[in-house]
Amino acid sequence: MWRLYQFPLCPFSRKLRLLLAEKGVPFELVRENPWEMRDEFFLMNPTGRTPVMREPNKNITLSDSRAIAEYFEETIPKNPMINGTASNRAEIRRLMALFDENWFGDVTGPLLMERFTKRVITRQAPNSQALRNAMRLADEHLDYVDYLIDHRPWLAGSTMTLADLTAAAQISVADYLGGINWQGHEQARGWYSVFKSRPSFQPLLADRMEGVPPPKHYADINA
Repeated sequence: MWRLYQFPLCPFSRKLRLLLAEKGVPFELVRENPWEMRDEFFLMNPTGRTPVMREPNKNITLSDSRAIAEYFEETIPKNPMINGTASNRAEIRRLMALFDENWFGDVTGPLLMERFTKRVITRQAPNSQALRNAMRLADEHLDYVDYLIDHRPWLAGSTMTLADLTAAAQISVADYLGGINWQGHEQARGWYSVFKSRPSFQPLLADRMEGVPPPKHYADINA
Protein backbone atom coordinates (compact mmCIF):
# COMPACT_ATOMS: atom_id res chain seq x y z
CA MET A 1 0.00 0.00 0.00
CA TRP A 2 1.06 3.56 -0.67
CA ARG A 3 2.22 5.64 2.29
CA LEU A 4 1.66 9.38 2.25
CA TYR A 5 4.09 11.29 4.46
CA GLN A 6 2.29 14.45 5.57
CA PHE A 7 1.11 16.57 8.47
CA PRO A 8 -2.48 17.70 9.03
CA LEU A 9 -2.10 21.32 7.85
CA CYS A 10 0.00 20.66 4.75
CA PRO A 11 -2.23 21.90 1.88
CA PHE A 12 -0.18 20.06 -0.74
CA SER A 13 -0.68 16.77 1.11
CA ARG A 14 -4.37 17.54 1.43
CA LYS A 15 -4.62 17.92 -2.33
CA LEU A 16 -3.21 14.41 -2.76
CA ARG A 17 -5.50 12.98 -0.11
CA LEU A 18 -8.46 14.34 -2.05
CA LEU A 19 -7.12 13.06 -5.35
CA LEU A 20 -6.36 9.57 -4.07
CA ALA A 21 -9.75 9.30 -2.38
CA GLU A 22 -11.57 10.44 -5.53
CA LYS A 23 -9.64 7.87 -7.56
CA GLY A 24 -10.16 5.10 -5.02
CA VAL A 25 -6.45 4.55 -4.37
CA PRO A 26 -5.84 3.01 -0.92
CA PHE A 27 -3.14 4.72 1.10
CA GLU A 28 -1.82 5.03 4.62
CA LEU A 29 -1.15 8.36 6.29
CA VAL A 30 2.27 8.69 7.94
CA ARG A 31 2.78 11.74 10.15
CA GLU A 32 5.86 13.71 9.15
CA ASN A 33 6.80 17.00 10.80
CA PRO A 34 9.18 18.59 8.28
CA TRP A 35 10.43 21.09 10.87
CA GLU A 36 12.02 18.16 12.71
CA MET A 37 14.34 17.68 9.70
CA ARG A 38 14.72 13.93 10.06
CA ASP A 39 17.60 12.46 8.10
CA GLU A 40 15.40 9.57 6.99
CA PHE A 41 12.91 12.00 5.47
CA PHE A 42 15.60 13.97 3.65
CA LEU A 43 16.74 10.73 2.05
CA MET A 44 13.27 10.40 0.53
CA ASN A 45 12.99 14.06 -0.46
CA PRO A 46 16.13 16.23 -0.39
CA THR A 47 13.98 19.39 -0.14
CA GLY A 48 12.67 18.19 3.22
CA ARG A 49 9.11 19.15 2.31
CA THR A 50 5.87 17.21 2.46
CA PRO A 51 4.23 15.44 0.76
CA VAL A 52 6.19 12.33 -0.10
CA MET A 53 4.60 9.11 -1.31
CA ARG A 54 6.30 5.77 -0.88
CA GLU A 55 5.36 2.31 -2.12
CA PRO A 56 7.85 0.07 -0.29
CA ASN A 57 6.89 -3.14 -2.07
CA LYS A 58 7.66 -1.58 -5.46
CA ASN A 59 10.48 0.61 -4.13
CA ILE A 60 8.84 3.76 -5.55
CA THR A 61 9.32 7.13 -3.87
CA LEU A 62 7.59 10.24 -5.21
CA SER A 63 7.86 13.86 -4.07
CA ASP A 64 6.35 17.23 -5.07
CA SER A 65 2.56 17.31 -5.02
CA ARG A 66 2.12 18.22 -8.68
CA ALA A 67 4.52 15.52 -9.84
CA ILE A 68 2.75 12.98 -7.62
CA ALA A 69 -0.66 14.06 -8.91
CA GLU A 70 0.51 13.67 -12.51
CA TYR A 71 1.85 10.19 -11.68
CA PHE A 72 -1.54 9.02 -10.45
CA GLU A 73 -3.31 10.69 -13.36
CA GLU A 74 -1.14 8.65 -15.72
CA THR A 75 -1.37 5.36 -13.83
CA ILE A 76 -4.95 5.35 -12.47
CA PRO A 77 -7.54 5.96 -15.20
CA LYS A 78 -10.51 6.12 -12.80
CA ASN A 79 -11.99 9.62 -12.40
CA PRO A 80 -9.48 11.58 -14.51
CA MET A 81 -8.79 14.99 -13.00
CA ILE A 82 -6.68 16.52 -15.79
CA ASN A 83 -8.95 15.95 -18.73
CA GLY A 84 -10.57 17.43 -21.82
CA THR A 85 -8.90 19.16 -24.75
CA ALA A 86 -5.34 20.47 -24.70
CA SER A 87 -6.66 23.94 -23.85
CA ASN A 88 -8.82 22.48 -21.05
CA ARG A 89 -5.83 20.68 -19.58
CA ALA A 90 -3.75 23.84 -19.82
CA GLU A 91 -6.45 25.74 -17.93
CA ILE A 92 -6.52 23.08 -15.20
CA ARG A 93 -2.75 23.32 -14.78
CA ARG A 94 -2.87 27.14 -14.81
CA LEU A 95 -5.32 27.17 -11.92
CA MET A 96 -3.36 24.51 -10.06
CA ALA A 97 -0.30 26.76 -10.25
CA LEU A 98 -2.33 29.80 -9.19
CA PHE A 99 -3.49 28.14 -5.98
CA ASP A 100 -0.31 26.19 -5.22
CA GLU A 101 1.88 29.25 -5.76
CA ASN A 102 -0.08 32.50 -5.49
CA TRP A 103 -2.71 31.49 -2.94
CA PHE A 104 -0.15 29.63 -0.85
CA GLY A 105 2.35 32.50 -1.00
CA ASP A 106 -0.26 35.16 -0.24
CA VAL A 107 -2.56 33.36 2.18
CA THR A 108 -1.85 29.82 3.39
CA GLY A 109 1.89 30.25 3.91
CA PRO A 110 1.62 33.44 6.00
CA LEU A 111 -1.27 32.02 8.03
CA LEU A 112 0.71 28.86 8.76
CA MET A 113 3.67 30.96 9.85
CA GLU A 114 1.73 33.30 12.10
CA ARG A 115 -0.91 30.97 13.56
CA PHE A 116 0.91 27.66 13.60
CA THR A 117 4.70 27.90 13.34
CA LYS A 118 5.08 30.86 15.70
CA ARG A 119 2.51 29.54 18.14
CA VAL A 120 3.54 25.88 18.31
CA ILE A 121 7.15 25.62 17.13
CA THR A 122 9.03 28.86 17.77
CA ARG A 123 6.79 30.21 20.56
CA GLN A 124 6.66 33.72 19.14
CA ALA A 125 3.88 36.27 19.01
CA PRO A 126 2.13 36.51 15.63
CA ASN A 127 2.60 39.52 13.40
CA SER A 128 -0.82 41.16 13.28
CA GLN A 129 0.01 43.09 10.11
CA ALA A 130 0.99 39.87 8.31
CA LEU A 131 -2.31 38.30 9.40
CA ARG A 132 -4.31 41.29 8.13
CA ASN A 133 -2.48 41.17 4.80
CA ALA A 134 -3.12 37.44 4.40
CA MET A 135 -6.83 37.83 5.11
CA ARG A 136 -7.08 40.80 2.74
CA LEU A 137 -5.41 38.82 -0.03
CA ALA A 138 -7.66 35.83 0.69
CA ASP A 139 -10.62 38.12 0.09
CA GLU A 140 -9.14 39.23 -3.25
CA HIS A 141 -8.45 35.63 -4.32
CA LEU A 142 -12.01 34.65 -3.39
CA ASP A 143 -13.26 37.41 -5.67
CA TYR A 144 -11.63 35.50 -8.51
CA VAL A 145 -13.18 32.23 -7.37
CA ASP A 146 -16.56 34.00 -7.38
CA TYR A 147 -15.87 35.14 -10.94
CA LEU A 148 -14.95 31.64 -12.11
CA ILE A 149 -18.03 30.04 -10.54
CA ASP A 150 -20.20 32.76 -12.08
CA HIS A 151 -19.06 31.55 -15.50
CA ARG A 152 -18.43 27.82 -15.01
CA PRO A 153 -19.94 24.96 -13.00
CA TRP A 154 -16.45 24.16 -11.65
CA LEU A 155 -13.27 26.23 -11.51
CA ALA A 156 -11.75 25.01 -14.78
CA GLY A 157 -14.89 24.09 -16.70
CA SER A 158 -17.85 21.77 -16.74
CA THR A 159 -16.48 19.03 -14.47
CA MET A 160 -14.56 18.77 -11.21
CA THR A 161 -10.83 18.64 -11.86
CA LEU A 162 -7.52 18.78 -10.06
CA ALA A 163 -7.85 22.56 -10.13
CA ASP A 164 -10.82 22.28 -7.77
CA LEU A 165 -9.01 19.82 -5.50
CA THR A 166 -5.96 22.10 -5.37
CA ALA A 167 -8.03 25.16 -4.51
CA ALA A 168 -10.13 23.32 -1.92
CA ALA A 169 -7.00 21.99 -0.21
CA GLN A 170 -5.45 25.46 0.10
CA ILE A 171 -8.70 27.07 1.19
CA SER A 172 -9.34 24.34 3.77
CA VAL A 173 -6.10 25.12 5.58
CA ALA A 174 -6.75 28.85 5.49
CA ASP A 175 -10.28 28.20 6.80
CA TYR A 176 -8.92 25.96 9.57
CA LEU A 177 -6.62 28.80 10.63
CA GLY A 178 -9.45 31.33 10.70
CA GLY A 179 -8.17 33.27 7.72
CA ILE A 180 -11.30 33.23 5.58
CA ASN A 181 -14.14 35.73 5.73
CA TRP A 182 -16.89 34.21 3.57
CA GLN A 183 -19.09 37.31 3.70
CA GLY A 184 -19.75 38.56 0.19
CA HIS A 185 -18.45 35.38 -1.44
CA GLU A 186 -21.60 33.31 -1.89
CA GLN A 187 -20.41 31.70 -5.13
CA ALA A 188 -17.11 30.58 -3.61
CA ARG A 189 -18.84 29.52 -0.42
CA GLY A 190 -21.38 27.42 -2.30
CA TRP A 191 -18.65 25.74 -4.36
CA TYR A 192 -16.63 25.00 -1.22
CA SER A 193 -19.70 23.66 0.62
CA VAL A 194 -20.13 21.09 -2.14
CA PHE A 195 -16.58 19.91 -1.41
CA LYS A 196 -17.16 19.76 2.33
CA SER A 197 -20.02 17.34 1.76
CA ARG A 198 -18.00 14.93 -0.41
CA PRO A 199 -16.82 11.66 1.19
CA SER A 200 -13.26 12.41 0.08
CA PHE A 201 -13.27 15.60 2.15
CA GLN A 202 -14.61 14.18 5.41
CA PRO A 203 -11.22 13.01 6.74
CA LEU A 204 -9.84 16.53 6.24
CA LEU A 205 -12.66 18.01 8.29
CA ALA A 206 -11.83 15.56 11.10
CA ASP A 207 -8.14 16.57 11.17
CA ARG A 208 -6.87 18.48 14.16
CA MET A 209 -3.46 20.04 14.70
CA GLU A 210 -2.30 19.94 18.29
CA GLY A 211 -2.17 23.38 19.84
CA VAL A 212 -4.19 24.99 17.04
CA PRO A 213 -7.93 24.27 17.16
CA PRO A 214 -10.08 25.29 14.17
CA PRO A 215 -13.01 27.72 14.37
CA LYS A 216 -16.41 26.20 15.12
CA HIS A 217 -17.64 26.51 11.54
CA TYR A 218 -14.68 24.59 10.05
CA ALA A 219 -16.22 21.10 10.13
CA ASP A 220 -19.82 22.23 9.60
CA ILE A 221 -20.77 21.20 6.06
CA ASN A 222 -23.61 23.74 6.11
CA ALA A 223 -21.41 26.67 7.14
